[in-house]
Amino acid sequence: MISADTFLVPARSAGFDFFTGVPCSFLTPIINRVIGDARTNYVAAASEGEAVAIAAGAWLAGRGTVVMCQNSGLGNAINPLTSLNYPFRIPTLLIVTWRGAPGLEDEPQHELMGAITSALLETIRVPHAAFPSDEAAVGASLDAARVEMERTGLPYAFLMEKGSVRDDGLRAQPPERRVRGNHVDMRAGGPPPARMEALESLLGVLPPEAAVIATTGKCGRELFTLQDRPQQLYQVGSMGCGGAMGLGVALNVKRPVVVVDGDGAVLMKMGTLATIGACAPANLVHIVLDNGVYDSTGGQATVAPNVDFTATALACGYARGFSCDGIEGLEEAVSSGIGAPGPHLVHMRISPGSASGLGRPTVKPHEVAWRFKEFLAGT
Repeated sequence: MISADTFLVPARSAGFDFFTGVPCSFLTPIINRVIGDARTNYVAAASEGEAVAIAAGAWLAGRGTVVMCQNSGLGNAINPLTSLNYPFRIPTLLIVTWRGAPGLEDEPQHELMGAITSALLETIRVPHAAFPSDEAAVGASLDAARVEMERTGLPYAFLMEKGSVRDDGLRAQPPERRVRGNHVDMRAGGPPPARMEALESLLGVLPPEAAVIATTGKCGRELFTLQDRPQQLYQVGSMGCGGAMGLGVALNVKRPVVVVDGDGAVLMKMGTLATIGACAPANLVHIVLDNGVYDSTGGQATVAPNVDFTATALACGYARGFSCDGIEGLEEAVSSGIGAPGPHLVHMRISPGSASGLGRPTVKPHEVAWRFKEFLAGT
């Protein structure tokens, strides 16, 4: 058994200074120490998959990242680990607790996952080793993880067994409740425009220093078709992770960060709205293009007509929420959002359908990630 600082001090020296995740009792000492230490950042995620996406954004912004979760929550993280980190070659250090490990009596819900945790990591091609619970092994273990991530550009996991780290208590104040933001109604009542038209108008009002993350599917494909730029990242998977990825970027850069999301994607991980509201990045503009359907899979209806995205975002702590249904309103809302402290949510009604003969990005995902990373760094 080691103290939390026995691991965290050399971890910071190795460049790991941005932590996110979902608590587990095995992780309590590490999480509590990170929360109480001004030298490290910690974002409490609403789900493990969200944490992976937050860390991906933070890595693109130049941070060394650690995602912490229970092995039961590893199931929630598989999608972004395989469809975000893998194709974009985004590394992160995972600390996964091993509930239900062989020989450990645990709750029944951990029985199956405990038996398959190691094999599951191998299946998704995440190399792993035992979490170093002896002080003499910490440095070498971190070096091995760092070298492997540099070699592959992919995640690496430590499997933490019960009692690996001593609990020294929590030294942190709970976050203050944010004042509810303002709703700005900019709806004109006319027919909603097509997504391509909305994206084209968006390109016309964004400042050149703005970073743009486009959700998976037709959104990124149409944005690429309109204009391919280094400051644009097109998600090719990890549906629902756009907001979390944008949060990870926005917390670590001063430039404006714009997430172009879809109604179906936001519905998939609505907990991210609460995380964004709690973290309150002033430079984030979150746009939801809402056509009420899953356009990329044949136009099946979403449940978005029953959801007030703007009111939900405001209830979660966003500074302002804009309701739009026309190009003029969209342009004014985005310009206003970029010019004032956020985060802001812009809910934009659009019509179903997409441009005919639509192609796909010809730049490979890992190339998109690296040029986006270089743009964020100003190189």
